Amino acid sequence: MGCCISSFLRETHPEKDQTRQTHHQHAPVLHPPPTVGVDPATGGASTFAEFSFSDLKAATNNFSSEFIVSESGEKAPNLVYKGRLQNRRWIAVKKFTKLAWPDPKQFAEARGVGKFRHRRLANLIGYCCDGDERLLVAEYMPNDTLAKHLFHWENQTIEWGMRLRVAIYIAEALDYCSTEGRPLYHDLNAYRVLFDEDGDPRLSCFGLMKNSRDGKSYSTNLAYTPPEYLKNGRVTPESVIYSFGTVLLDLLSGKHIPPSHVSGLLALDMIKEKNIMLLMDSHLEGKFSTEEATVVVNLASQCLQYEPRERPKTKDLVATLAPLQAKPDVPSYIMLGIPKHEEAPSTPQRPLSAMGEACSRMDLTAIHQILVMAHYRDDEGTNELSFQEWTQQMRDMLEARKRGDYAFRDKEFKTAIDCYSQFIDVGTMVSPTVFARRSLCYLLCEQPDPALRDAMQAQCVYPDWPTAFYMQSVALAKLDMHKDAADMLNEATTLEEKRQKGGRGS
Repeated sequence: MGCCISSFLRETHPEKDQTRQTHHQHAPVLHPPPTVGVDPATGGASTFAEFSFSDLKAATNNFSSEFIVSESGEKAPNLVYKGRLQNRRWIAVKKFTKLAWPDPKQFAEARGVGKFRHRRLANLIGYCCDGDERLLVAEYMPNDTLAKHLFHWENQTIEWGMRLRVAIYIAEALDYCSTEGRPLYHDLNAYRVLFDEDGDPRLSCFGLMKNSRDGKSYSTNLAYTPPEYLKNGRVTPESVIYSFGTVLLDLLSGKHIPPSHVSGLLALDMIKEKNIMLLMDSHLEGKFSTEEATVVVNLASQCLQYEPRERPKTKDLVATLAPLQAKPDVPSYIMLGIPKHEEAPSTPQRPLSAMGEACSRMDLTAIHQILVMAHYRDDEGTNELSFQEWTQQMRDMLEARKRGDYAFRDKEFKTAIDCYSQFIDVGTMVSPTVFARRSLCYLLCEQPDPALRDAMQAQCVYPDWPTAFYMQSVALAKLDMHKDAADMLNEATTLEEKRQKGGRGS
């Protein structure tokens, strides 16, 4: 590489203006590679990874019928199995039929779903596109579905407060998906609502993809499908709201009844206490607030309007249901009537590094100081530029990074975000350090979602970089996903230990 080029590729160390050192970079990566997780067979709890078919075959005991958790058992067209990875973590595996997604490029839609992370979702953590095999891998929810607890309960029905919690949590999940640009959810029903180890309801990520590229968006009885879907076969954001209305009916009545069967009771001018009592689940034995029930019935009626444009938006669902949460401090497992989940702590018991300690304390100031002092030493080997690529645009891009470095040093985090974004958006060079620095800037600006995305992107560029995992840990904790945050902190510590024993960098 010519000396004129290497002179521009030096590190920007605003904190060392007088003793700036050049840092030659090499290894050809011109664009971010596809999302790469840590070894999916052994770890990588919260990142999105590509699994091999042999990994998932081993995890599910050769797809044993004993591991099937689909509601329809072996009769389901696309079976869902529980499985266990080598790191002892349980997963849910959805196995599609051979012809469901013949084109692997189309199945890569799973990557888009895999970018989502929210405490109200049973998140997608990986997929498999191995030969003719097509599988999705998600977090495993051990406490059954809403359908099981509402329609097929054995010891106790779901109390009213828990039904309200289910409604608001699923509304929040739908609003998150809509806000993040994926408002379509296929076949929303009580079987898509799952309960995690703490008894909290979560929306299955599997509904964010259809069962096949050209398949139907609704597999349930046509009596539950939106009227516009029956006309043109297309699902719209308004169709999802209609389906949410059917879930509200399930929560109110304790039965899976078609909207047409209660349309008279749901007419906006006929919602009276007598009608509400006819609709409510008799197993609640009157232990509910009539005022709260009236609000939910009204909302269900609005969701089930024939004209799509007359239905509420996801933000309206959240705004209507949020004030009804009367027991915020009571854990879900108590309200659901299930035993408390006990699990050995996954937070590493071995000594933590300075970065590990800062992340475990969520000390953003200490993390900032560590990233400032680390400079760009971990970017070595992530870029090489040919002479032909050396343009004025490249000079401008590096100048944007330099301005970002000065702003980052001076704790002008919004300015740093803008400058680093200019550098990233050009896309010719990739820098894990820039992604990590912008991730911290987002955290300091109270924006944990983009912070998590940047930390995951840093891992894409440099798959075994401990800092990328540390930053994911902090972002996940900020999103109240504390178990995933602890798993990620543990993974970061493991990678750092390997590195100290002779890995890349120091």
